[in-house]
Amino acid sequence: MTNHIIHFTGPINSSTCGQLIGKCTQAIKQDATEITLKIATMGGECSYGFSLYNFLMSLPIPVNTHNLGTVESMGNIIFLAGRRRTACRYSKFLFHPFHWTIHGAVDHARMSEYAMSLDLDRELYTDIVNERTQGSAECLHVSEYLTASPRIVHSDEAIACGLIHAVDELIMPADAINWCVHS
Repeated sequence: MTNHIIHFTGPINSSTCGQLIGKCTQAIKQDATEITLKIATMGGECSYGFSLYNFLMSLPIPVNTHNLGTVESMGNIIFLAGRRRTACRYSKFLFHPFHWTIHGAVDHARMSEYAMSLDLDRELYTDIVNERTQGSAECLHVSEYLTASPRIVHSDEAIACGLIHAVDELIMPADAINWCVHS
């Protein structure tokens, strides 16, 4: 069994999305039988977060995810692609309202488009979290967290919420093959 560990430590954007896809592809070409994705991110762009979730779910080998310290915003979506999900004892997950930065003039049609896109992103995010945490002891009220009331989930609470399967420091095996993705 060959486990490849990918350390994702940065924002979710075009660059890191491409890097992560590239590293996973290289790991598979090098006969990886499993990928462990160790994540520390403050989140980023919705489009790339959903793209990475779908990409990770499509891989022909198991992907496990691990929270190195903080997984925030769209990072939660990437994290939830893990078949087995763990977190360090001193780690957190943050759910908060989406926001966009708009540059320049915006007409009514474009503003409507942005609002529709934000609404759909909220629905997709909520659907993924609900699907991946189904059957947990504590229900996450994700739609509420994404519109009005942010929530921080500590590693102890994350088990009850179904975000993780275990609190684990996930000691790195000496013979593991390591990759890094960062901005």
